[in-house]
Amino acid sequence: MLIELTVENLAIIDRTDVTFGPGLSVFTGETGAGKSLIIDAIELVLGGRAEADAVRTGARSASVHLAMDLSSRPDLLALVEAEGVQIEDGLLTLQREVFAEGRSSARLGGKVATVGSLRALSRLLVDMHGQHDHQTLIDPARHVGLLDAWIGEPAVGAREAVSVAIGGFSEAKRRLDRARSGERERERRRDLLSFEVEEIRAVSPVAGEFDELDGQIRRLANQERLLEQSGTALNALSELEGSASEKIGEAISALRAASRLDESVEETLQAAILLQERLAEVVGAVQGYTEMLDLDPGELERLEERRHALVRLRKKYGEDEEAILAYLAEAEAELAEMDQGDQNPEALEQELLAAEQRLNEAAAKLTALRKAAIPDFDRGVLQHLGDLALEKARFETHLVPRPVDAEGADTVEFFFSANPGEYLRPLAKVASGGEMSRVMLALKAAMAGKSGPAVLIFDEVDSGLSGRAAAAVATKLQTLAEHMQVLVITHLAQVAACGTSHYRIEKHERNGRVVTQVTSLSHEERIDEIARMITGDDLTDSARLHAAELLKKQLQIN
Repeated sequence: MLIELTVENLAIIDRTDVTFGPGLSVFTGETGAGKSLIIDAIELVLGGRAEADAVRTGARSASVHLAMDLSSRPDLLALVEAEGVQIEDGLLTLQREVFAEGRSSARLGGKVATVGSLRALSRLLVDMHGQHDHQTLIDPARHVGLLDAWIGEPAVGAREAVSVAIGGFSEAKRRLDRARSGERERERRRDLLSFEVEEIRAVSPVAGEFDELDGQIRRLANQERLLEQSGTALNALSELEGSASEKIGEAISALRAASRLDESVEETLQAAILLQERLAEVVGAVQGYTEMLDLDPGELERLEERRHALVRLRKKYGEDEEAILAYLAEAEAELAEMDQGDQNPEALEQELLAAEQRLNEAAAKLTALRKAAIPDFDRGVLQHLGDLALEKARFETHLVPRPVDAEGADTVEFFFSANPGEYLRPLAKVASGGEMSRVMLALKAAMAGKSGPAVLIFDEVDSGLSGRAAAAVATKLQTLAEHMQVLVITHLAQVAACGTSHYRIEKHERNGRVVTQVTSLSHEERIDEIARMITGDDLTDSARLHAAELLKKQLQIN
């Protein structure tokens, strides 16, 4: 679960620290106070898009730090550790910094990470639903993912089998297509590959060789001056009269004589002797360097020819030696395939048929898994819809065959009717905004308790609701929070009263600038905040009494 969020210099947030607890955390505040900024901050640290204009005016950068405790979710811990992310005592830290000039940086477990890896990992940990995230339901292409997420691990394995089978089918088709391209074209291809392989083998590049050659060539080109400078160094160190070696020797003799008269000089004498030994090492190193410089004059020409040969290969086969060697391996593999006679079209046709059969079998198993799961899935969603004041609603998952791809051979679409007597129609075409919110909540409730993200975040899932529907959504959120940590931004008093923790978000003016502040509310402060949500700023005794009753009711339920 989330345990701590620190946000600095993000939009109108100067600095805010939020400590989270388990269960249902609710965030309330006036429109425009910056409630969605908290969601934006969490989304940013989870790998969301970074915009330079999100940095607070005058600040060098905006930063978000998020700490998560995964100690109660060994399944998620294993996934995180499999990505090589450092975890200590189940604690995972995520950091994101956005700079005013537009660049951004990310860290996972204290180590630098790519935004892509941050985003991929965070999707396993946190499920976010913003005010416009009903696109998941509006787009039927995404319904299959929701059904498979409800099925869980069996669907993951079946989809993986389809993916592997697609890879095998694509490779078999590629080989057959190449075989059918014609013998003449194959021979031209063979001749070209043979020439390229021989050209690369003749040079035999070694990874990292180019940079080393550059250094050797630069040294040889300046050999005369380097010999002159190293000779000067040797003279100063040991060769000439009055050299450093001679002077240090004289100093040692004097110190040795002094030490016989005063024992306290002994430590200085030993230091001088150590200096003499170190100087001898330096002299030896300079002498070795001088001997190394005394090379065959023809060596420079040989090295320049070698460098020119590598430049030629780089222009044709890759930007560096590693890329050239990779191209060589691919070309050799293709030639070996030709030499093994794998290009026989009749044999390859049989291979393609076998690969197609394996693909169809894998897709059929996934389809069968989905068909078997749909009745229970639909019943679970309908049950939760009933709890959400949609007792007369109907919900069905339709499965329609289509050409196989990585998601199988099925089109999955949700059909819905909110009122009795109405035909079932595609959910995206008939559900209102409030109904769409409740369908999304019903889906999440149906998945509660299954393996999945540890945290569920809703930004105004109760938008457009009131009365009994609002109360039903509040109760359902409370039920969800029994299985996972849930964060909700809300305008409804019924939802706010259900929170295990309650935070107020408000704007203040400080030093002539507007800042957003997040405050964790005590019980008495919650009564005032919920009363304000009921009646506005005019906090009457009756409004406070109503708020206190709402809170008392929820405390009794809990």
